[in-house]
Formats: sequence, structure tokens, C-alpha cells
Amino acid sequence: MSLQSQSLPTDNVKPLEPAAASTDAAAGPTPLSTQRTFKLTVAYDGTHYAGWQVQLRRQTVQGAIEKAIAQVANERVRVTGSGRTDSGVHAIAQVASFSLSHWRARAEDLARALNSKLPPDIAVRELSDAAADFHAIRDAIGKRYRYQLQIGGGRDAFEYRYRWHLPGPIDVAAMRTAAELLRGRHDFASFQAAGSDRKTTVRDVRALEIIDQGSATGAGQGSDDPAVQRLAIEVEADGFLYNMVRNIVGTLVEVGRGKRDPAWAAEVLAARDRTVAGPTAPPHGLFLLRVDYRPTNLEDSSGPETA
Repeated sequence: MSLQSQSLPTDNVKPLEPAAASTDAAAGPTPLSTQRTFKLTVAYDGTHYAGWQVQLRRQTVQGAIEKAIAQVANERVRVTGSGRTDSGVHAIAQVASFSLSHWRARAEDLARALNSKLPPDIAVRELSDAAADFHAIRDAIGKRYRYQLQIGGGRDAFEYRYRWHLPGPIDVAAMRTAAELLRGRHDFASFQAAGSDRKTTVRDVRALEIIDQGSATGAGQGSDDPAVQRLAIEVEADGFLYNMVRNIVGTLVEVGRGKRDPAWAAEVLAARDRTVAGPTAPPHGLFLLRVDYRPTNLEDSSGPETA
């Protein structure tokens, strides 16, 4: 995928205020609003954004979505994302929740309207009515991330935004052996960014796969270069610590480069010390692939009636 450079407005962070009630007695009482909660699935290229979360005088994904909603629905709302992706991190299926008091049309109409207002590097993939108490963070039961690498070859003019480019060769078999040691329920304190504060650093890594994506690059360059290897490291867990995926990737790359043997991964886990693990992989190779919810969190019948 490619992206044209663009100039986007920065976030204008102000306290959210309720809409003013009508004081026109002649107009009669203001109709009661019917609040609807929505589940939003959105994809974005994080290259030009300072992450998901709204920040003063910086362009963010959350800020762009909230601005589009205000333009379309004439309501200022806070959109809650399932997680706060960092600056430069991308999403294929980030999930968010928000509520509107006065939207009467279908959720599909709202999705189309939002896409007409959003910048080209943010796209609504799906928007549906959800249960009134649906919360994108609280109700999530798991997530899956993908980290992409290019091993060897020259810089790809298209994919450089989406892959960490490393000189070859790399021992993928050794990386897979190390990855096996990180699967399961462990204390991942060694893979948490320094200074983070969590109640517990125990997480259940349900899957940790290293996928050979071959040499095909679509619009990219060098697809016929046998020296180029493209890998994806996918991690699925019940939850993630700050920078956990990027620190796992950095640790596995140290093994792949032969700087450490695979058994070192178990030593890193046992140390519970960030300084023992490998370096933090750069953000541009990381994608949020999927957020999982129980079906009961999403059920709703509050959408408009249709004939």
C-alpha cells in the first residue's frame, strides 16, 4: 500500500459539553433523545499520526474520527479505542465504541458518511449498533498483532513504511524455537516498556507465529530478488503490556541474528527485567490485526426500525 503525503488539521482538545437544551416555549418540549451505542471497526495507516489518543496540537487517529463524527452527526463525542496505538503504528481492524443521542438513520449510513469526511489514510471498515453498555476496552477478551520485516535486499520505495528492514541472513528456525518458549501464561515484565505501571504483568500469549510471506510485494520493488525475505511475526494474547509486541520482536531478532541462542528467551522471561531483553523494534512494522469480543457484548436491537 502507498500513501500520498497530506496536511491534516491538528487536534483541538476541549472539554466535551452537552448540547444546550431548547428554551423556546412556543416550540414545545424537546423530544427525548434515544441514545445509541456503536461498535466501530477502523483501519488506518499510522505514518502521519502521533498515535491513536487525542493530543493537544498533534494530529491523531482518535481526533480525526471524533472530528468526522461531529461533522456528520452534529454531536461532540468521545470515541473509546480498544487500545492506544503508538505514533507510526498501523491498524487493520482497530475497534472503538461511542454513543450518539440523535442519530436516526442506519449504522451503515453513518459509516458511509464518516468515510466521506475522514482523511484517506483512515477508513471505517464496519459500523454497527451495539449493546448500550458495550465498551471497546473493558469488553475485549483478546487481541492479535502482526509485525512485518524485510530481510536483505535494497530498500523498497513502497513497503519501507510497513516493514523493519534488516540486513540478512537471519535464522528463522532459531527464532521459532525461541518463540515457543514465550507462548503460554507468563510474567512478561521483561517485555514491558520501562516506567509502565500495570497491576499485573502476567499475560497469556495464545499464539506466537513466524510466517514466511515470501518475496511477493504487490506494488513493491524487488519481488523477484531471491535475496529478499519477508516475514511476519504474529502475536495473540488476552492482553498486552506497553510495547510488549515490539520488545518480543526485538528479542527474537537478536536470536535470529545469532547474537543470542534460543534458550535465552526463557532467561529473559525469568529475569522480569526490561534491560535483559532485546531492543524495541521500530513502530512502523506493527499492525493491530484484530480485537476479540464475546458475542453477548455486541448484541443490540436499538437500531431504527425498517420495513
